[in-house]
Amino acid sequence: MFIYIPDKIWGLWHLMKYGRPFIIIRDQDKKTRLTGIEAHKSHILAAKSVANVLKTSLGPKGLDKMLVSPDGDVTVTNDGATILKQMDVEHQIAKLMVQLSQSQDDEIGDGTTGVVVLAGALLEHAEKLLDRGIHPIRISDGYEMAAKVACENLEKISQKFTVDPKNKEPLLKLAMTSLGSKIVNRCHKQMAEIAVDAIMSVADFERRDVDFELIKMEGKVGGKLEDTMLVRGVIVDKDMSHPQMPKQVKDAKLAILTCPFEPPKPKTKHGLEVKSVEDYKKLRDYEMNTFETMVKQDTGANLVICQWGFDDEANHLLLQKQLPAVRWVGGPEIELIAIATGGRIVPRFEELTADKLGSAGIVRELQFGTTKDRMLVIEECKNTRAVTIFVRGGNKMIVEEGKRSLHDALCTIRNLVKDDRIVYGGGAPEISCSLAVAEHANKVSYK
Repeated sequence: MFIYIPDKIWGLWHLMKYGRPFIIIRDQDKKTRLTGIEAHKSHILAAKSVANVLKTSLGPKGLDKMLVSPDGDVTVTNDGATILKQMDVEHQIAKLMVQLSQSQDDEIGDGTTGVVVLAGALLEHAEKLLDRGIHPIRISDGYEMAAKVACENLEKISQKFTVDPKNKEPLLKLAMTSLGSKIVNRCHKQMAEIAVDAIMSVADFERRDVDFELIKMEGKVGGKLEDTMLVRGVIVDKDMSHPQMPKQVKDAKLAILTCPFEPPKPKTKHGLEVKSVEDYKKLRDYEMNTFETMVKQDTGANLVICQWGFDDEANHLLLQKQLPAVRWVGGPEIELIAIATGGRIVPRFEELTADKLGSAGIVRELQFGTTKDRMLVIEECKNTRAVTIFVRGGNKMIVEEGKRSLHDALCTIRNLVKDDRIVYGGGAPEISCSLAVAEHANKVSYK
């Protein structure tokens, strides 16, 4: 015999027996699953919505977007990848558009807005074809054929662009084109020069490659955008560990350490009890001897860069021994300093030798205005290819947007070093491809 038990009673009995809630979704019977043409149209609508958001940011007359994070941080930008990254997107197809923009940013570096707008326009026309009863697979096949024809047409209309490190004027014009629609366009000649000089410093023309790891971008709030400069070396947002240490070191021999200037701590769970004055003096002498051993080194180093902190006693001893030091330098900065100066990162004091020291022509402190913010500049390094772009701006938002704009310009010049072919912009290649696809379409017929 079959007995019908309503869902609510079944859920209550399940909760009493097993102690877990049995969730009943309200109005579950009224929910419908989209299939067929309706599902396609729903997906196209989601993608078009994302494209329409970015459409107004395209081109030299494009508008910037103001984005407010859940924490209240404000970002003003017209960079497509940044806008989509910070948007709270739920729909899965819309997320694919975000990933499309992100992959364009990773591979090419520029054109993140245009690629999303183009994808949205293609889907908009695909919707019209669906309304005419054409099968989705036929439409996707047609788009693949059109893409092949468009790529062949781009090969035909492309022109060879000679990248000459001695003649930077054409490269400057290219970088200025990339920066024309950015927030930095009032000083885009200077920004373009910085971008071109940075790429020329690190480019390997034999391998036709640019190592972006050698270009560091650092920003500091204060000053004007015009104060942005290119430093042929490394800038670290730190200062000397003691205020009385020298602010400038010439012909620096750098010891790059990842071990702290602190006495070793017991690595067991046992406590250390100090029961008398003698015990305390022994402990004190032990710490002093340890610090003396750490600070006293015969490798010839005249500057210490340390990833970790110093004990106050060690800091005082470093000052007495006239050995300038910098502490709490982050991991990426430590690696970049090691690359630039040709030094080796040393994990233990016992392993420090003269051949592991890095060398730099001058290490100096920069001080900014009335805020007395200080940064460390390492110049005339052994590896002269490492450079740092130091971005200034009136507030954090301007500095961050300046970094994004310079990144796009750097990527534009980088792409030219990799592949020395160009097509003219302003919508010209798109129109040319459109004409080529339309001409080829007349020759194709489906049975």
